[in-house]
Amino acid sequence: MSTTATLPTTTLGADGPLVGTQGLGCMGISEFYGDTDAAESRATLDHALELGVTLFDTADVYGSGHNEEFLADFVRANRENLLIATKFGIVRKADDPSFRGFDNSPAYLRASVEASLRRLGVDTIDLYY
Repeated sequence: MSTTATLPTTTLGADGPLVGTQGLGCMGISEFYGDTDAAESRATLDHALELGVTLFDTADVYGSGHNEEFLADFVRANRENLLIATKFGIVRKADDPSFRGFDNSPAYLRASVEASLRRLGVDTIDLYY
């Protein structure tokens, strides 16, 4: 099925960039909602961009970094046409996947943003929270 519908756009914040009025949360690409399929996930990203989605939201905690790594090729291929949002602060333990702690210290923030930049393969993150 093909469509030519495109999302309306809006300014992000008072003076921010122009974005589609709907973003795509990418959490399910890596975990939380059952089995994942890399080909279907990539097709979803591509189709969302075709429809006018320009804000793609991820986090370092999704798949313990896998989500950002998966998005890297898509982001680099379409960097001029999208904004990447990612977040930090939730801490997981490798030996206890159900554990969720929080850390918003300056040292953890620095380590987290550097790791996210590396996993995403970009020099800047458009929205970091």
